[in-house]
Amino acid sequence: MTQDALRRWRRDLHRHPEAAWCEFRTTTLIARHLSELGFDVMLGDQLLASNLIMGREIDVPAQKARALHQGADPDWLARIEEITGVMGLWDSGRPGPTLGFRFDIDAVEVEEQPDPGHGPSQGEWQSCNPGWMHACAHDGHTAIGLVLAERIAALAEGLNGRIKLFFQPAEEGCRGGKALAAGGQLDDLDALLALHIGIHAESGELVINPTDFLCSTKFDVELMGRAAHAGLEPNAGANALAAACMATTAMLGIPRHRDGMTRINIGQLHAGSGRNVIPGHAQLQGETRGATPELNDYMFTQVQQIVAGAAAMQGVTYLIRKQGEAIGIENSPALLEEIVPLAEGLSFKTIHSRRFGASEDAGFLIERVQRNGGQGAYLILGANLAAPHHHPEFDFDESVLAPGVALLEAWLLGRLAP
Repeated sequence: MTQDALRRWRRDLHRHPEAAWCEFRTTTLIARHLSELGFDVMLGDQLLASNLIMGREIDVPAQKARALHQGADPDWLARIEEITGVMGLWDSGRPGPTLGFRFDIDAVEVEEQPDPGHGPSQGEWQSCNPGWMHACAHDGHTAIGLVLAERIAALAEGLNGRIKLFFQPAEEGCRGGKALAAGGQLDDLDALLALHIGIHAESGELVINPTDFLCSTKFDVELMGRAAHAGLEPNAGANALAAACMATTAMLGIPRHRDGMTRINIGQLHAGSGRNVIPGHAQLQGETRGATPELNDYMFTQVQQIVAGAAAMQGVTYLIRKQGEAIGIENSPALLEEIVPLAEGLSFKTIHSRRFGASEDAGFLIERVQRNGGQGAYLILGANLAAPHHHPEFDFDESVLAPGVALLEAWLLGRLAP
């Protein structure tokens, strides 16, 4: 039954993906499920520190209307003011530690492959939302969290202490973790676990201590110039597109740093209104990454200097907005020592260390717990993939979901059983 429930949840969520800050349907279904199981529920408006929320330019009424049309719970939808995400609290009423689990819930802004050979297309549970797809296994993460909640409810009489299940919005683009960490609900945790499906590991493998998490800054640059007739008086204009192109070329040419790995990408550039009009406005979206906070800061400082120079050369003004952030992750060694025998007892092939090589805003959560004296760890639950993460043909081996639940259940039983 556990595998059936996991598959049912995962495929429903995959069919109805919601991008960062738009997870209204997903949030209501999670909240209803947790409430029905006996958890106390806190929604995102109270859970996240609103002053640290980044990259949230959405039409809330329109997204709520879409979610309702696609099966959101109307009662829970009415309780959400603006911010998605949810926490479920299970309090045994008996003394004991407080444990936390983090599951990210948002989809990727990718158009799913409609090819009949694609698994979700074969099963008719491919995305119904154009331009959005669960191409990073967050549907699987959420399914694990929901079935873990069922197991906690079933085991309740044999547990002490408290359990918090965090269903985080806006991991993609590293937009939600910092606000969740600052919201205060992690500050009493004795330990926190997070996991990710796939990421350089095959089905049956568990990476205990992934390394090389990249610090990152996601940013938008807006350049404001003056439109003018390109033939009659081009001298009257200030070309925002020219400034954006100059900045893009220069940013991609930032010298890499001797002290470690650095990255930059400009993923989008939009500008102009017609072939005979000097472009008066341009916007680009990009990101920097670095192996350490200092290396990422080096890259982002270069970005700011380059934008300022390109804007000055073309006589335009500019605005740089941070749209997301990530820091590194250092797992707590003592917590890993607990996980290894549990994983081996469940027949996982344990891999002590493997390079992660991307960014994850769970770093803010783990750092917060560790700074308050608790322990934190991020695990990789291996899974065979049909295509890489963030690819339009992404799919993963669903058989890994049940062992994932079993591992998390074994860990909380070891900590909370009398």
